[in-house]
Amino acid sequence: MLYREVGQFKASYTADQAIFPIRQDRWFIFAALAAAYLVIPAVGSEYWLLTIMIPFLVYALAALGLNLLTGYAGQVSLGTGGFMAVGAFATYKLTTAFPGLNIVPALIIAGTITALVGMLFGFPSLRIKGFYLAVATLASQFFLIWMFNKFPWFYNYSASGVISAPPRAVFGQVYVTGAEADPRAKYLFVLTVVVLLALAAKGLVRGHIGRSWMAIRDMDIAAEIIGIRPLRTKLLAFALSSFYCGIAGAMWAFIYTSAVEASAFEIDRSFQILFMIIIGGLGSILGSFLGAAFIVLLPIFLDNARRARRSGQSGDQSAIDDLRRANHLLPDRRAERSGAAVGDRQGEAAALAVPALTLGVFKGWFSDLHCRLSAGSCP
Repeated sequence: MLYREVGQFKASYTADQAIFPIRQDRWFIFAALAAAYLVIPAVGSEYWLLTIMIPFLVYALAALGLNLLTGYAGQVSLGTGGFMAVGAFATYKLTTAFPGLNIVPALIIAGTITALVGMLFGFPSLRIKGFYLAVATLASQFFLIWMFNKFPWFYNYSASGVISAPPRAVFGQVYVTGAEADPRAKYLFVLTVVVLLALAAKGLVRGHIGRSWMAIRDMDIAAEIIGIRPLRTKLLAFALSSFYCGIAGAMWAFIYTSAVEASAFEIDRSFQILFMIIIGGLGSILGSFLGAAFIVLLPIFLDNARRARRSGQSGDQSAIDDLRRANHLLPDRRAERSGAAVGDRQGEAAALAVPALTLGVFKGWFSDLHCRLSAGSCP
């Protein structure tokens, strides 16, 4: 940590029980929210909002749900992708069966359905834990994906097996799904949902429910001795985790991709979200966002940095490359386009000779250095 709570005194119980009791935490959260709500929609392009920021937020929400179960309650789960699929298909059935249903109640009901499914698969957690519980949740992953592929009722008997998001508005004409949806409206809606659920999770883990989860995680037998009910506590963790994952899956299908099939939530999706919470930090709300940023944003940043470095090549280096091409030290791309195969072979042979020449130069340099350091007789 870069700071401590030393010197920040609390004069009331309300101040001591605040969700962000440290001043630096409050400043960081306010700055992050201001940047997310004001800066990014103003300067971000449609590509950045739809293909980078929205999947980052959806992944962060799914990682947050898994972190509640694995990081705080200590219950290993490999069925996150399956629970996301439950949320996606439940939202699809709700919006197609009730055309006038608003998207917000649809997400809440779909999350509740996913929570019930998560509780069903969470019953074995009373008897098994660790690797065996991971295998049990892995079975739920394969079973749920098989079920959505097997029974065409879930995708309304579509020949392609793909569910498409119908247009839905939050209020008035502000659409967040369908072709009429504005990219900024989509981004702000997803951001608002993620922020509200993250704040709810932050308050949840600071209360008696979060303490019960951590007691079960650290030593379940001792937690049962002091009066914590293992079954109720574990099922609550499975329910809330599945609720978060279900909403994340619904937003993935309806807001990010707009059309999805069950194969989009295969086992690799579960492992991807598991790696996010491991990288970001188990038992950390902020770690869920950091892990999602590492998996989603860091590869894009590195790729853009590599391209910027290539595009920033100096004019001198370009002149050197032109000179080498003129002397057949590098393959000439213009000769390739014109079909001069002989020139290509000469250029490729010369290009292969360049590394050998460089290696010979470095070999001689290292030999001279070794000779000088060993104070021997140099040839």
